[in-house]
Amino acid sequence: MGAIVIENDSKSLKLISELAKRLGSKVVKLNDEQLEDFTFGEMMKEAKTGEFISRETIMEKLR
Repeated sequence: MGAIVIENDSKSLKLISELAKRLGSKVVKLNDEQLEDFTFGEMMKEAKTGEFISRETIMEKLR
């Protein structure tokens, strides 16, 4: 299963949503906060290195 996120004006989104539904796709609307959370999560995935960093190092950087 795949998914796409489309950000546009409400008139265009309504048209795209109707088309997707007619084609048999499931349409889920995200509010601004949900979209922001999703985007932030994707940014975190891209930045993830898998490297362990100690709590002390993090706390030093925050000071």
